Amino acid sequence: MSYGDDYDDASERGIPSQTRTHYPDEEPGDRARRGGPTPRRNLTTIVGVFLILIAAIVFANRAGDDGATGGAADGDSSRNPGPAPTAPSGESPVDSAADGIPSGFPQTQQGAESAAANYAVALGGEGMFATDTRHSIVDALYEPDAAERLKAAQDSAYSQGFLERLGLDGNGQAPAGMTFVSRTVPVGTTAVAYDDETATVEVWYTALIGMAGEGSRDPIRTDWKTWTFDLSWTGEDWQVVADSQVEGPAPVPGDLRASPADEIADAVGEFGGFTYAR
Repeated sequence: MSYGDDYDDASERGIPSQTRTHYPDEEPGDRARRGGPTPRRNLTTIVGVFLILIAAIVFANRAGDDGATGGAADGDSSRNPGPAPTAPSGESPVDSAADGIPSGFPQTQQGAESAAANYAVALGGEGMFATDTRHSIVDALYEPDAAERLKAAQDSAYSQGFLERLGLDGNGQAPAGMTFVSRTVPVGTTAVAYDDETATVEVWYTALIGMAGEGSRDPIRTDWKTWTFDLSWTGEDWQVVADSQVEGPAPVPGDLRASPADEIADAVGEFGGFTYAR
């Protein structure tokens, strides 16, 4: 029911739309004077409203400044127990890349978190399913000893049988008319340990993986995991010493209708990824 409906119903029931109060000592002409505020009262009201608006603006700006700085610097949990903001920090993003992977992260906690987020994207992409590109990615991100150990283990994991189950050939390529999707999307990062030489960073992320195309037996699906990176400063950049993953945290799935295969394939081709920086 609208406000207009309330007014019409009241009129039909004979309820007056306005109530006047008669004062016993009211002199003729007083009622007219009572009908509207004096100029001085108008001025006082305007000034009061103006001061309230000024106070509200100052308060809002102060609250915005507090949110942008994220409280204590360097993740001091004693002063700021909440999560660090994921908004841009004001620091310049990296402007270099190795094999298409962002590099040259600063030797700071934010630099370590940015490195971990971007490394998760690279290690969760389609390039990991072809031997040559996988080796290049691992060599770029891991310390040399760790890279050598990992490449041998990964070559066994990305076996011919594993690739075939995903619908790929031995070179990690999708059949004609199909689009293979493997994309990691970081949701947030946290440094659980940090000093100038080492850092342990957790990356909470969602992932897309599967085959888009008519007749696909492995449709695109989502996953939620947390990826932990042990990083070491090499003098020029952060490199991975070791990493591990656990399932979740995973939100409740939404009620959205799954898009058709061709729409997903088009989206993957049209929407590129990001360079993540704290």
